[in-house]
Amino acid sequence: MQKTKEDLQKREDEVAKKEKELKAKATELEILSKELDEKSNRVDELEKLIASKDSAAAALKNSIANALTGFADKGLTVELRNGKVYVMLEERLLFATGSTVVDVKGVEALKALAKVLETDLSNDILIEGHTDNVPMKGNGDIKDNWDLSVMRATAVVKIITSNSKISPARLTAAGRGEFNPLDNTNTVEGRKKNRRIEVIITPKFDEIFKVLEKN
Repeated sequence: MQKTKEDLQKREDEVAKKEKELKAKATELEILSKELDEKSNRVDELEKLIASKDSAAAALKNSIANALTGFADKGLTVELRNGKVYVMLEERLLFATGSTVVDVKGVEALKALAKVLETDLSNDILIEGHTDNVPMKGNGDIKDNWDLSVMRATAVVKIITSNSKISPARLTAAGRGEFNPLDNTNTVEGRKKNRRIEVIITPKFDEIFKVLEKN
């Protein structure tokens, strides 16, 4: 009788232990399920934000292309890549060879672009100057292709800011010199493609970063 009683108590203890372990597992699964739901909600939120940004970028690209349609055959193209809008303006649309002064038709194109860009205050705007690989000659202010690319980018920034309500804080002027060519053939046509200004419009990702930072 005593042995039977001890065996029963032992089994009861084992059952109680198993029940405790099962409860712990159930609690753990409940926590994991909650975390999984939260992560799934964050993924859904991120996907919606990214889709919204992509849609806005596509709409901006179309607006710019429509506003600048008159310059399409004069050395201007508009592209959407990786969520950014790229407005590429060939040298022939903006500058005389070796010059940093934007000519009349170039000013018209930049004014039209500025009017579109000032309708959306959520984008950052990078103006990049690019040259070909032919060394600059002269002893004036422009000593090399670095100088030329930077000064051209700055000239474009000044026209945009003076003909729109765009805050200068949203704009960055950068010179890439000859070191980011579109065409590496080193031909006349290739060098012509490389002499350009790129206006790169990047949406702000503050909302996306906030979602990513959530615990």
